[in-house]
Amino acid sequence: MSTRARQYDATVLRREQVSDHLVRLTLGGAGLANFTSTGIPDEWVGLVVPGQFQSRYYTVRSWSGGELVLDVVVHEVGLVTEWAARDVVGEQVTITEPRGSFAMPAGAQWLLLVGDLTAMPAMARIASEVGLDRLDQRSIRIWAEVPDDLTDYLPEGADVTWLAPPAEGASDLAAAVEAIDWPAGEGYFWMAGESAQMRAIRKHLMRDRKLPSTAYDVMGYWRGGATRQPRAVDPGPIYRAGKAAGKTDDQIWADYDRANES
Repeated sequence: MSTRARQYDATVLRREQVSDHLVRLTLGGAGLANFTSTGIPDEWVGLVVPGQFQSRYYTVRSWSGGELVLDVVVHEVGLVTEWAARDVVGEQVTITEPRGSFAMPAGAQWLLLVGDLTAMPAMARIASEVGLDRLDQRSIRIWAEVPDDLTDYLPEGADVTWLAPPAEGASDLAAAVEAIDWPAGEGYFWMAGESAQMRAIRKHLMRDRKLPSTAYDVMGYWRGGATRQPRAVDPGPIYRAGKAAGKTDDQIWADYDRANES
């Protein structure tokens, strides 16, 4: 039996610049007719953009009325960044079926959310949906390490501590978490961001806070320390030519590798 994730074709209906580093894409079209949300507030989908073979994963900011909203963090270069930085309305993309991991215990009395810019879509949706269904906003605290002014991005009345990144492409969220004055009782801790910071926090939660694994979810969304480099060869023309010739993705990848080596 195949375990390959189901895929859906979609059209970019709208593009909005939310902030300097955040772009909102609204996807729709007949290809999403059978798309079903998991209902998990940090759910994500894989996104494959034109001229690419690999998917990048993005939080589903919302799914309503046949429209899927993704908020994409943009950098100077990157698989999706270079595409999302321009006017992409009308272009076709592919998304995979959603997955999620947020699992706050039924008896949780509080919720702590910590993340950088890449985690903002998930934290906004979690705070909004959990705040409506299970906890009031006074029981939800958020630490957001972001380079942009996003004061209107999170739910109104949210208890937010805004943190500035130490440098471009860097994070210091581990230190912020170690300084938290934890609330009493049982609750749930959710965090996402740079992978090395997440590893440090997992150790802190297990060894210092001694939290059971059911009381937290910590995910690495990206890796620091590696400088993004512009691609030497644009894969778009190679991809289109390969598809026109009836080649498989593996064959097109081989063509792309040969072009980079020449």
